Amino acid sequence: MRVLGGRGSAIDASLPPIAFGAGWFFGGESIVIGGAAAVVVGAAISAYRLRAGARPLAVLVSLLAVMLGALIALRTGDAADFFLPRLASNALSALAWMTSIAVRWPLLGVVVGVALGQGRSWRHDPDLLRAYSRASWVWVGQYVVRLLVFIPLWLAGATGALTIAQVVLTWPLVAVCVAVSWWVLRRSLPEDHPGMRHPREPAT
Repeated sequence: MRVLGGRGSAIDASLPPIAFGAGWFFGGESIVIGGAAAVVVGAAISAYRLRAGARPLAVLVSLLAVMLGALIALRTGDAADFFLPRLASNALSALAWMTSIAVRWPLLGVVVGVALGQGRSWRHDPDLLRAYSRASWVWVGQYVVRLLVFIPLWLAGATGALTIAQVVLTWPLVAVCVAVSWWVLRRSLPEDHPGMRHPREPAT
């Protein structure tokens, strides 16, 4: 969980949508109030993360996504459209993870390999490459689950339900995804394999 961003990242992603939903509901279904609440919370999170040493680019992208959602909702007059950037990001993420598996550069291996300082060595281990590919499908499933829930709610204009779904399908779903992908990774490695921290060179 620490390697993949930790609990904090998932919780940070939930707070602006909660602020939007709460502001919209308690503000008499005002998109202006909901959008302002989301941007204020997003800015506060960004400031906190920057002080904590987070990468400025990642913080800026997160804040811009919140601002974009608020602007889209204001433009269309539909509060549910605040969640459109999140729908798009989940669709693009699912596509990116599937593509990485197809080209034999599974993103789970890339992220973990970089975090562990292994570079590309994990790709030279056929067993580890196969295990990362299988475990990466769990992450594809995470994004697909969100889309299967978010899209019908967005089409129905269910802003309150979208807010709740955002909370349920962020940190809890990420925790499940990490646990299941770890289980798939371990089950996919031979019993004599030393583990993901110790890539093996292929037999010659």
